[in-house]
Amino acid sequence: MASLIAGGVDCDVHPAVPHLTSLLPYLNDYWRDQVTTRGMVDLISQSYPKNSPIVARPDWRPETGKPGESLEGMQRHVLDPFQLKYAICNPLYGVQMVFSEDMQAAFCRALNDWLATEWLDRDSRLRGSIVIPTQSVEKSVAEIERCAPDKRFVQVLVLVMGDTPLGKRALWPIYEAAERLDLPVGVHAGSAYHNPPTAVGWGSYHIEDYVGQAQAFQTQLTSLIVEGVFAKYPRLKMVMLESGVSWISPYLWRLHKFWRGVRMETPWVDRAPLEIVRSNIRFSLQPFDAPPDAETLIRLFDHMQSDELVLFSTDYPHWQFDGQDALPEGLTPDLVRKIMIDNPHATYPRLT
Repeated sequence: MASLIAGGVDCDVHPAVPHLTSLLPYLNDYWRDQVTTRGMVDLISQSYPKNSPIVARPDWRPETGKPGESLEGMQRHVLDPFQLKYAICNPLYGVQMVFSEDMQAAFCRALNDWLATEWLDRDSRLRGSIVIPTQSVEKSVAEIERCAPDKRFVQVLVLVMGDTPLGKRALWPIYEAAERLDLPVGVHAGSAYHNPPTAVGWGSYHIEDYVGQAQAFQTQLTSLIVEGVFAKYPRLKMVMLESGVSWISPYLWRLHKFWRGVRMETPWVDRAPLEIVRSNIRFSLQPFDAPPDAETLIRLFDHMQSDELVLFSTDYPHWQFDGQDALPEGLTPDLVRKIMIDNPHATYPRLT
């Protein structure tokens, strides 16, 4: 395996909310009363069912509680042994599954305040993502602007499977706010489950959901490009988190071919899709889904035609590798430095 270097940036770690009651101190009186009166106990997404093996490595799974709920565990398992300078916290809690705009906004606000107090305040290496209530664009923009003065928030976080294609122009105020405030938008694997997680309906098994996430990333990337998001917001960066990387080149070949054939339909797309991806899109390393041999790996990176697209991540506490083997075999020292340090700092301008 390629050797890790000290001072890297882990772009995808997942602090877990122990229980819905953990958010009660961060809710106002009305919403605290709603949670207790309704008997609400937790918000658990089936994207990451607690007992699924891939949700946590055996050595990262606590004896009690949820994987990832302990700061001490994250320090012991990732921050210290990987000698990280920063780790970006992406809380995957089921607030996006709530249908009520008002309740979703209240829960997102509480989740962001919980993250700042319970995690960012307790370890200077941690940075956060702003979870937004995507049911309401207006409330999403308000939450971004509320959290943005805290420079420890370095990203806006949405799920890849929500209620609508991400390129739709109704969502553009979110991207305007993100670009204006130097916040990349992280698009993370996961679903609100308001719609089937595949294009052909509901599957029977978790593996169908998990493997199908890559198709969702392709669909959303197509939407973002052809709807003209990056023509309108050329400085906006978007990070595909937990998306995989092996599909990128064949997908872009196909998209480029059809863009050339029907480009009169979208005249605002004035650059080739590959050029847009190079300038505006990044991908987290884990889960790394390429073949294991070094020769094929180098060919894969050659096909990407850029060494700036991939960002280091461990995906803690999810089980994507063993021990310290977060980097695949065959990466040169220069490429390791790009992935672990240079690319993250170029992507996240708030990392200082």
